[in-house]
Amino acid sequence: MSTKNILLLALCLAYGLALQAQDDSLPKQLDQVVVTATRYPVKQSQTGKVIIVISRSDLDKSPGKTLGQVLSEQAGLIVNGALNNLGSPESIYLRGAGSGRTLVTIDGIPVSDPSLINNEFDINLLPTENIERIEICKGAQSTLYGSDAIGGVINIITIKPDIQKTLQARASFAAGNYGTYRGNAQVFGRLAKAFVYNIRYTRIGSDGFSSAYDSTGKGHFDNDGYHADVLAANLAWTVNPVLTMTGFAQYSRNLADLDAGAFTDARNYTSASRNLMLGGGLVLKLAGTTIHGNYLFNNGSRALLEDSVYGQTYYSDHYNTETQYVEVFASTVLGKGFTLLNGADYRQASMNEHGLSGSYPLAFKDTAVSQTSMYSSLLYAGKSGLSMELGGRLNTHSRYGSNSTFTFNPAWLIAANWKIYGSVASGYKTPSLYQLYGPFVGNENLQPEKSINYEAGIQFSQTVANVRLTYFNRKIRDGLDYNYFTNKYFNYNQEKDQGIEWEGRFQLCKILSLSANYTWLSAREFSQSRVTYSDTSYDYALKRPANTINLTLGVQPLQQFYVSLSGHYESKRYDLGGYDASFNPLPDVVLKSFCIVNAYAEYKPSAVLKIFVDAKNITNQKFFTVYGYNAIPVMYLAGVVVSL
Repeated sequence: MSTKNILLLALCLAYGLALQAQDDSLPKQLDQVVVTATRYPVKQSQTGKVIIVISRSDLDKSPGKTLGQVLSEQAGLIVNGALNNLGSPESIYLRGAGSGRTLVTIDGIPVSDPSLINNEFDINLLPTENIERIEICKGAQSTLYGSDAIGGVINIITIKPDIQKTLQARASFAAGNYGTYRGNAQVFGRLAKAFVYNIRYTRIGSDGFSSAYDSTGKGHFDNDGYHADVLAANLAWTVNPVLTMTGFAQYSRNLADLDAGAFTDARNYTSASRNLMLGGGLVLKLAGTTIHGNYLFNNGSRALLEDSVYGQTYYSDHYNTETQYVEVFASTVLGKGFTLLNGADYRQASMNEHGLSGSYPLAFKDTAVSQTSMYSSLLYAGKSGLSMELGGRLNTHSRYGSNSTFTFNPAWLIAANWKIYGSVASGYKTPSLYQLYGPFVGNENLQPEKSINYEAGIQFSQTVANVRLTYFNRKIRDGLDYNYFTNKYFNYNQEKDQGIEWEGRFQLCKILSLSANYTWLSAREFSQSRVTYSDTSYDYALKRPANTINLTLGVQPLQQFYVSLSGHYESKRYDLGGYDASFNPLPDVVLKSFCIVNAYAEYKPSAVLKIFVDAKNITNQKFFTVYGYNAIPVMYLAGVVVSL
């Protein structure tokens, strides 16, 4: 029997054990309230959308992990680069959807970086210490959230719930090998019963290891370090029982050492980025209607510098970006189980570039695009257990004119424990500014991607076991990709993805818990091969393993003590093979499957103090997730958390 079959058998046995347990300490997942699925609070039992919730208590048991590593432990999610050197570029693949096709939102507001190739957002800017909760809404969400939500939405929630005391504080510090450290300080509270504040600062650093892999063992590659500072604040003012006003600010700066490429070291090559987000909103509660207004201003800069020492070519490149987002939406209770959601938003993005490669100037003049959208969704949650969503969105883009998306999402709750659900939804993604106008590589003839998504599943939930099984199928037309022979971006014909996700959380007994998930993905592209000019169809997609398994076994023999052991398995995947001496693309390469083991322990000697140790890849497994770049060796972090 193969390793994969053994693991799957173990999961089934664990499920059988869980059903026999009698402990009531595991909450029913169907009773959890979420906001990402419908844009307003609703129980999971009342929506047919597939939602993963990562709570603050879950994050507290992952103090040594980055946001990318936390996301990679969820069913259907791979963050390519998350298991590489700290600060490495990270690309989100949700249900096989390529980089830039999963929308990241902060408190429900979309964020992006127009200077990045696929308009994605750099999640290195979001330390887990500053996050209160994460909601992952899978499947096409373009009707409620617009462009880039083909694979789904990852909503990073930073607002602390239920703050009551005038002044509270929390501080943490941890250090580990490779000169790694993480520090965080927060103060939060409620003043005069109407004003809530939360201010936090995080500093992260590491001497790191070489990002590039030294295949000869004789290159003496230097270590590549990373340092980041993040200062953020949330404010909320309850003006009266009807009106609440909010404000949000975050400033971050990162400095990362880079290498020249796969298998290639660089000594004086750095990336320095700065990002400022300012926003605000209001919530107006009227009779039967709640109106939300949001605004976000996002300004960023990124500077790449490779000094002309050690025989390297001088390279300096600067990107400046700006995005703005304005939205108003209202949810109206119509009665008899019906709720109507109506909204409109405006988003604008611009960027410019200036630099020098050797003696050749680099230039990208200030360029902007904008989009206006209107959307509406009718939701029904009946007493019989039937729920349904039917919605549509109309977008008007400054370059591409009008296009539309739709969602139909029924579900049926049976006997309070079983839920059957399905979905048919369309999605779209417009080309990024870089893909349209980038020097040498841009293509102004690019068209938006369009997708159609299907899913169906069943979920069982009780106090000792939460189990969900989902099948998904997605087709993308006019997909955006890079032509490695003409060195320009282009629209390929089609991509077909399908897969199965199995998720389970079990309370095996009073002191023993198990969480597990398995994802099978089949991704096939009808595109240009990187092997020949003529081959336009192959049965895989880059950087996406076909099989992924996550297991975490937690033991809490005492209220003050908790320990867990987890495993993360990824099957083989394909990656780019690079270029030959004449800069012709080489055939794709296969990266081998791997399994790493992680461990965590915490002890709380008092109500205000926690001591923890977090270790990743404790068997020091050698593996690769990006061709030519090192993945993490054994890493450990030990620290303390003080809560007052």
